[in-house]
Amino acid sequence: MALPSKAELARYIAERGGRPRLEELLRAFGLGSAHRRPLRALLRELEAEAAAPPRRSRRERPAAAPRRAPSVTVVEVVAVDAEGDLRCRAEALPQARIVLPAARAGRPAPAEGDRLLARLRPAGGGGRYEAEAIRLLPRIPRAVVGVLEGVGDTLHVRPLDRNARGTEYRLAPSALGTARPGELVRAALAADRPLSRPVATALERIGPLGEPAAISTALAVQAGLPIEFAPKALALAAKARVPTRRFRVDLRDLPLVTIDGEDARDFDDAVWAAADDDPANPGGHRITVAIADVAYYVRPGDALDRAARERGNSVYFPDRAIPMLPEALSNDLCSLRPNEDRACLAAHLRIDAHGRLVAWRFERALMRSRARLTYRQVQAAVDGAPDATTEPLLEPVLRPLYAAYAVLAEARRLRGTIDLDLPERRILFDRDGRVAGVERRERLAAHRLIEEFMILANVAAATVLEQAVQPCLYRVHDKPDPLKLEILADYLERIGVPWSRGPKSAGDFDRLLARLADHALREQVAQLILRCQAQAVYSPRNIGHFGLHLRRYAHFTSPIRRYADLIVHRALVRVLGLGAGGLPETSIEELEELGRHLSLCERRAMECERGALERMIALYLADSVGVRFTGRITGVQFFGLFVALDETGAEGLMPLAELDDDVYEHDPRHHLLIGRRTGEAFGMGDRVVVTLLEADPATGSLLLRLEEHQRAPGAPLLPPPRGRTRGRMAGSVGRRRVRA
Repeated sequence: MALPSKAELARYIAERGGRPRLEELLRAFGLGSAHRRPLRALLRELEAEAAAPPRRSRRERPAAAPRRAPSVTVVEVVAVDAEGDLRCRAEALPQARIVLPAARAGRPAPAEGDRLLARLRPAGGGGRYEAEAIRLLPRIPRAVVGVLEGVGDTLHVRPLDRNARGTEYRLAPSALGTARPGELVRAALAADRPLSRPVATALERIGPLGEPAAISTALAVQAGLPIEFAPKALALAAKARVPTRRFRVDLRDLPLVTIDGEDARDFDDAVWAAADDDPANPGGHRITVAIADVAYYVRPGDALDRAARERGNSVYFPDRAIPMLPEALSNDLCSLRPNEDRACLAAHLRIDAHGRLVAWRFERALMRSRARLTYRQVQAAVDGAPDATTEPLLEPVLRPLYAAYAVLAEARRLRGTIDLDLPERRILFDRDGRVAGVERRERLAAHRLIEEFMILANVAAATVLEQAVQPCLYRVHDKPDPLKLEILADYLERIGVPWSRGPKSAGDFDRLLARLADHALREQVAQLILRCQAQAVYSPRNIGHFGLHLRRYAHFTSPIRRYADLIVHRALVRVLGLGAGGLPETSIEELEELGRHLSLCERRAMECERGALERMIALYLADSVGVRFTGRITGVQFFGLFVALDETGAEGLMPLAELDDDVYEHDPRHHLLIGRRTGEAFGMGDRVVVTLLEADPATGSLLLRLEEHQRAPGAPLLPPPRGRTRGRMAGSVGRRRVRA
């Protein structure tokens, strides 16, 4: 393979956004080690020309030679045709028609907007070319959100994105007067010449890195979350009013209550239950789930609808929320606040003594919640410690709710579902809005009660729409990836837990966790089961919900915070003739596109919420550098170990350099690092004591050093340690050997 021309090399470097490493250029152009020196010389020539371009008058310039198609160039995918072939364009050939056949697109498959380094060959003349992908190129960022670092007049922007680890951009001098080290900023990136790294120009000062509110805002800006509502949407929300009883059933005498967490910001569901008095249904229960009637206020195509569709869902940071709807709706008219009339879409459900859904009816209604209750409050009342609010509700309202829940819980157990019961953490703040601590969220029977009632209503909604042959968005969850199941099986083999390697049902996972209920590795196995699962998504093509072991399932119960639920409400209004605000005629293809958009919005929100939690925990731990913590190994890679700290749940990296001076071999099948000389083995679930070396609030990352190690129970497949045991029995706890 010949060296690229200077033009091809400059074009690639410009597309890359800065001079890449020599090894990357060798790979990109298919060159070997023998080309290293000549390529480096070519780079020097190109850099010299970029720094001091020749000056020629128009008369001195030679006539332009006819442009030849470069053999290798950067192309951008602009469309995908019906056959799956990619239509591309290249700056080097602006008039060319370039097709990249799907068979030559490589893996991962490029999408619209992606850039590739590709080989071109003429395809029949007339400016037609056929491309063959060499490699997929990273998208060049045009903006960055990061923290300013540096001293004096030399400042750099270090991105918040962990994928940009080790990258920083010099801040343009013009911005020095408005930004200071330690501040989070949004900056534009631009390269002043092809071989240079982009320079950052601060566009917006977000706030100090040490303030949780600034961290949430920075992550929202980085993810492109819409924060402000358009004036038309705000105006519509401000004009909204609670509807009258006309065309609605009056449920204001039904003692519905809301049950949420102490920190809940909106209340979009209320519940009621009673024993079924129908002799034909002995042991059965009647249940009502009332959901805020968002479809009444947000009509298809209006400004509120456009804003909600763009957002896809609300995003809940530890310190704030970015709602899908303006607060006039999300925190007022669509929030089922106690003792206030509220419009709702009510699902009246009947279950038999075995928890099977035997009848259902949906209607638009007017309701009035009896009380806004919390999970802890309700659980305490049922456990014998009611307060002034729950005591009068205990017998007429709460006991019947728990009686119906007991039937549904047993039906779920017999059906077989995946109940991982993994711990969740929440951030505690002081009066000044600073991080004061991290605590584990309780998971009470009251949480499960609401979860089971919501699942029942979601199943009923999906059933109505399926029977009416009404296209809608189902919540679908595919079967686990067989390759990921192999990883789980290998780990279970290592810890001595019998587990077949064939296809699995949801109940198989639940029974596995039940067998490990009192085992020290129960949580670790639950984490691996979670990693096995497919991503639940929204789709009009119903394939069922694997995790819940349900044939049909649609999100119906949270239209305040999920646009998919609003679509289901509109579909029900349409097929049941419940008045205005129904779903317009919509094709399966349109719903598929909407489902993809909403699934991406959901994933974006989850990443933002998780990122904020990690960074705020790192901010909390920044004052604990040098302190020891207990934890367990949650991941094993060739470069080190990931450890979850018991106190906060935060996960940090322990690089190989912080283990010992032994040489470690990575056993990916059994998730182990094994010392070549000592036989010291580190595996998932092992207990450790570590010292915190670094806590970076910008990226949420922690750096750890090993102090003590105890092997996890089980692990019968591991050989006994070879040679030295570092002064202790294999598997016992002891101090790590100090390196010379």
